[in-house]
Amino acid sequence: MPTDLAAKAARLLQMHQGPKILVLPNAWDAASARIFEQAGFEALGTTSAGIAASLGYPDGEAVSRDEMLDVVRRIARTVAIPVTADVEGGYGPTVDDAEATARGVLDAGAAGLNFEDKHAAGLLDTDSQAERIRAIRRVAGAAGVPLVINARTDVYLLPVGPAESWFDETVRRANLYRDAGADCLFVPGVRDAETIGKLTKAIRGPVNILALAGVPPAAELQRLGVARVSSGSGPMRAAMSLTRRVAEELKGSGTYTTITEGVITHQQANRLMGV
Repeated sequence: MPTDLAAKAARLLQMHQGPKILVLPNAWDAASARIFEQAGFEALGTTSAGIAASLGYPDGEAVSRDEMLDVVRRIARTVAIPVTADVEGGYGPTVDDAEATARGVLDAGAAGLNFEDKHAAGLLDTDSQAERIRAIRRVAGAAGVPLVINARTDVYLLPVGPAESWFDETVRRANLYRDAGADCLFVPGVRDAETIGKLTKAIRGPVNILALAGVPPAAELQRLGVARVSSGSGPMRAAMSLTRRVAEELKGSGTYTTITEGVITHQQANRLMGV
């Protein structure tokens, strides 16, 4: 298992080196993970928001570390491709919290993790966040697994401070996290091509962008120098939207179009899950 996980982590890290952009879908349960794998993706991530919602929690570390990692474990053992786990801010602000989360990610069979610098009061100071990243790297090194650390900064997403400061603060944080041992730098909330192109030039490492309305398509992001684009909670929210349409049809007209036309059959669902 450690040898296999180390190989998956090495493979996932290589996917960030280009020249082709890594298009990374984010799963929230075993079935969605299998669907993404069968579609031909070479790796997938988990979505903390999607998993939290499926367990009855809002996003934002309302779910416990153990509950989150239990789903990550189910996803990782369901697919053969590398999985990177969205573990939010590590379920606590301390170095000990980061270490416990890193050990849990490895135990769950994930080859990488997303790690945020956001907490309840805003953004952690960069010294604290850099130390937590170094702690994760130490845990991974001791386990013999080159765990892929995707360090996320939410300067644009929250946003933090005046708009004219967002770019410089994002670059400052991303480069500090890179120096601390992060493999990829995640900047969610940026949408326009000009800013994205400037970020990829100023940040000293692979850049991850979140797929949002208005974000250029993957081919254009690749041209701009982006190494990875993640779907985030988008697929889960799309599935929720379809479920709401099912509910509206059943409650309204009492017809069944949304659950009978163009849907996966019972037999196909069983085959998908290996039955």
